[in-house]
Amino acid sequence: MTCSPFDLKEYLFGELNAEHRESVDRHLLACTNCQDELAALSATRSAILCMHEEEPPRRIAFISDKVFEPRWWQKIFASGPQLGFASAAMLATAIVFHAVHTPAAIPVSAPAPVVAQMDPKAIEAELAKRVQAAVVKASDEIEARQTEKLLQVVNARLAQSDRQYEIDLKTVAEYLHRLDKRAANVRLAAYDGARQ
Repeated sequence: MTCSPFDLKEYLFGELNAEHRESVDRHLLACTNCQDELAALSATRSAILCMHEEEPPRRIAFISDKVFEPRWWQKIFASGPQLGFASAAMLATAIVFHAVHTPAAIPVSAPAPVVAQMDPKAIEAELAKRVQAAVVKASDEIEARQTEKLLQVVNARLAQSDRQYEIDLKTVAEYLHRLDKRAANVRLAAYDGARQ
């Protein structure tokens, strides 16, 4: 923004008459703001003049042109229902292919399981044995978990007592240090008293 009554752009491009040009010349000698603006305008003009002219494009592409249309595979992936249909068609083709090209299974005659008649007492004994084994296994697992928890509690308590022991040792050491200082002061006082 200039404080000159005339436009500096007109001055730069030589569009002012001689009287107004002299008035702007006098003003420019005294005003640094206008000098800075004139320098900036001059630099902008020089930069524009240094640019080479480019030929405008012969054809302008529009969005409706076929160049911007997506490919067929982009159209399929852009649409959810079409992609779902394509997926279902591929799955159906895979199922049919698998059914056609899988050899038929040869039936193997397996021996019929022999069902033996067991004595009810034997069944009860087997059941009691399995229940006892499950109870022993469960109690061992519970005991192992309780032992682990007990070890964790004991270790935590030991760590806490170790910390307390260290604090107590520091306190006793500080107390002994103070006692040593007092004893040294008493000895020094007794020695000084004996010298006098």
